[in-house]
Amino acid sequence: MSSPRRVAVVGAGLAAVSTCDALRAQGYDGELVLYCDERGLPYDRPPLSKDVLLGKSGRDDILLRPEQWYEGQRVGLRDGTPVRAIRPRESGIELADGSVVGADRVVLATGGTPRTLPVPGGDDPAVRVLRTWEDAERLRERLLPDARVTVVGAGLIGAETAAVAVALGCRVTLVDPVPVPLAAVVGEGVARALHSRHTAEGIEVITSGVERVERPAAGEVLVHLAGGSRVVAADTVVVGIGIRPATGLAEAAGLRVDNGVVVHAGQRTSHPNVFAVGDVARLDGHRVRHEHWEAAQQGGEAAASGILGRPLQQAGAPWFWSDRHGSRLEAVGTMADAERTAVRGAPDSGAFTVFGLRGDRLVAAAAIDRARDIKAARRLVDRGVAVDPARLADEGVDLRTLLKR
Repeated sequence: MSSPRRVAVVGAGLAAVSTCDALRAQGYDGELVLYCDERGLPYDRPPLSKDVLLGKSGRDDILLRPEQWYEGQRVGLRDGTPVRAIRPRESGIELADGSVVGADRVVLATGGTPRTLPVPGGDDPAVRVLRTWEDAERLRERLLPDARVTVVGAGLIGAETAAVAVALGCRVTLVDPVPVPLAAVVGEGVARALHSRHTAEGIEVITSGVERVERPAAGEVLVHLAGGSRVVAADTVVVGIGIRPATGLAEAAGLRVDNGVVVHAGQRTSHPNVFAVGDVARLDGHRVRHEHWEAAQQGGEAAASGILGRPLQQAGAPWFWSDRHGSRLEAVGTMADAERTAVRGAPDSGAFTVFGLRGDRLVAAAAIDRARDIKAARRLVDRGVAVDPARLADEGVDLRTLLKR
């Protein structure tokens, strides 16, 4: 396969920057251009719901790469330059100003857009989301002591935002229709321990859906819960119920789209010259998209290999983390794939690990404040080592010794 003369990467998140980094690391010497809607250097998004909201980190602190990196790696950064269309059959892309530039290969790293509440008033501008630096800046101005903050959605972003808000002295209400959010991913035990921390930290947790949102007067938002059970008044409402993959460019270009841009080995889409990475991509044969930091990084590396026709590295089991209330959740694999579990440590202590097994193989693990357990579990899952559940649960056993079989 001949090396492309020009690669255009559309998007500016971790997956986009990782693609550029991996292309240069794998020896690509052609023209490489990164297009992004937002102005400024690309930044990391996970800190937005943590240290950025807390006021501990500024934009320079969360940059994915310093400015000089783009020059040193010969990556043409075109910030504030939206792409209106991709034209793979013509080996080009169309910019928002109508100009067309050549591109032998196109990488879609367009990410996603936050879901709005699918109820009357759910798209009101007073109802906020958290996806960009500007979103975080505007929200941080509202998280003042004694402010009434209602967060809808108790997944990763919602839970982290609620934890930050209560730490800043806000009166926080967290609303979610699921009694124990994240249970399918990290297991019932870890998910319940995480969710119960909200109440212990002073957050009012309500298990309910939302019926509608009203803004009867400036400065106040009313959240009507399902069935008319209650109305929650708030100064600020934040919605964290996931994202929709930004597939518009792919759909217009005729690519296969189904809960994301469908990709095959090397992140290749249904057109051989177009690749997709990050939150927007879904690997064919897999039910879900992995909207996590490591998945974005690995996707960029795989796309670089696919573009250059290089052998692909075997990706490990999905891994992610979340910080809230001073504790860290880490998980590897998906607990829904497990047939049985083993628990290491005392759940009442607040720091413990749950291992998920299928047969005699470890397929998942989730832990609160036990990073070493997860480090060992990742290797056990990826290597497919046969393990004894009793030894997993025995704190006297060094988990690293289980790798030596």
